[in-house]
Amino acid sequence: MKRNIGYFLMVVICCFLAETAMAQVQNYKELHKVKRKETIFGIARENGLTIDELIKANPEMNTPGYELKKGDYIKIPYPAGQQSATANGAPQAPQMPTKPAVQEKDMRQREIRLGVMLPLHNDNGDGKRMVEYYRGVLMACDSLKANGISTDVRAWNVAEDADIQQILRDEHAADRDLIIGPLYTKQVQALGDFVQSHGIQLLIPFSINSNAVYDNGNIFQVFQNGNALNLAYVSHFYERFKDCHPVIIDCNDTTSTKGPFTSALRRKLEQESIEYSITNLKSSEGMFKKCFSTSKRNVVILNTSRSAELNVAFAKLNGLLMTAPNLQISMFGYTEWLMYTRQHLDNYYKFDTYIPSTYYMSPLSARTEHFKKKYRWNFHQEMQAYHQRFAVTGFDQAYFMIKGLHMYGKRFTGASGTVGYTPLQTPLHFERIGNGGMQNRAMLFVHYTPANRIETINF
Repeated sequence: MKRNIGYFLMVVICCFLAETAMAQVQNYKELHKVKRKETIFGIARENGLTIDELIKANPEMNTPGYELKKGDYIKIPYPAGQQSATANGAPQAPQMPTKPAVQEKDMRQREIRLGVMLPLHNDNGDGKRMVEYYRGVLMACDSLKANGISTDVRAWNVAEDADIQQILRDEHAADRDLIIGPLYTKQVQALGDFVQSHGIQLLIPFSINSNAVYDNGNIFQVFQNGNALNLAYVSHFYERFKDCHPVIIDCNDTTSTKGPFTSALRRKLEQESIEYSITNLKSSEGMFKKCFSTSKRNVVILNTSRSAELNVAFAKLNGLLMTAPNLQISMFGYTEWLMYTRQHLDNYYKFDTYIPSTYYMSPLSARTEHFKKKYRWNFHQEMQAYHQRFAVTGFDQAYFMIKGLHMYGKRFTGASGTVGYTPLQTPLHFERIGNGGMQNRAMLFVHYTPANRIETINF
């Protein structure tokens, strides 16, 4: 009898433990082992969950500084409105057999479906520039076709006052692999949410004031904000000129926007214990000359990008060389200086000038001439005379993204060296920001050498 009672108690305890264990797992579907490069967003999307649902099942993700690591185990909950049979306390109803869904062909084995959502009109400058950009996109698709990569292109005129939600209701918007746009910041959130929910990649091609890239893994953002660029320019300046003597010239321009750069540069020089001089365009010849080193190469930095002050600076430097011809002088400028090339080209060469930028197209290259001729032949007009040629920007960005998606499908990250495309004007290489999207990090120095050559130094 005692043995029967003991056996009975053991069965009850086992049943209780089993029921407790089931209660512990019934609120999530499975445990997932994190793989290399997986993100919270990616895991949520693959399991039909929102990010909030995944985080709710794994409260540790709310801990400040939390990072998803390879080998971690996380709970995968049931999507909202769906529970396990155990949680409901009843067996699941038998499901009728269904016809297997037809799997869509991987984009690497078919045409790439491209959508363009930009202001494509002739009402103002924005529209005219984006029409030219779109023409470059079409030229890229034509060149890719010649290399065996097909595209299906659809475009929407998304003006500044457009109802983008209405545009996104177009059935063809949801079947794109890549959307290029928008131009306006106020349209980013809606378009970002749309591509995230439909598994579409979004290339934002120009300047916006949005942080969407930080938490949306589908975004490729080309534009780099001013602070990030200034820090990158300062870092590369230091690496190239750390053995030189910097000379900062105050140009008395109260409208200058270059203060953040020169301030960041001075902090870096002081941090690295590099001596530098500060002078003024209005300084006397004697005081101006004292700021230059006779034993090191001098690197001159103005605190303005305006052409008028640059013209005065070159006149002052040429006068200095008349009295001290053995001085070694280089110039470090600003992207705006690319607009003044025709006016200042001889001095750019003479003073070994470096201009930092995120784009540059050599006016002398055979590829440039070929592109200009093809644009004229296709559209019966010249490109607009901006120092950044928008048709070329459209060509570079579309070619890079479409070829990347053709090569890697949804695994495409835009990392440096993955596509094997040499840009005409606009270099791209992307890096992931945390668990968010991809941010372009490409930049370059345009170097006008004393040998009258122009070279680009890419970073």
